[in-house]
Amino acid sequence: MTELTSIFTATPDGVLTNEVGVITGELELRTTCTDDGALRLAIRYVGATEWYTVRGENYRLHDPRDHEVVHRLLVNVLHRPVAS
Repeated sequence: MTELTSIFTATPDGVLTNEVGVITGELELRTTCTDDGALRLAIRYVGATEWYTVRGENYRLHDPRDHEVVHRLLVNVLHRPVAS
């Protein structure tokens, strides 16, 4: 199992979680990938102890070696600047 974390600032639309709805601001994304490719996404406010589940479920990578690329892609999508 591998685990990756990244800190980013969410867009004004924030990130939708199962537990508390939308969260915004400076956030930390944690992705965990098991040896069979099951991918879990969690997010929290930077410095907080409680993790929330990013909306959605049953994510699975065809190849667990893609975990790092998928993690970076998620951070870039969630951090996407708003067009002016």
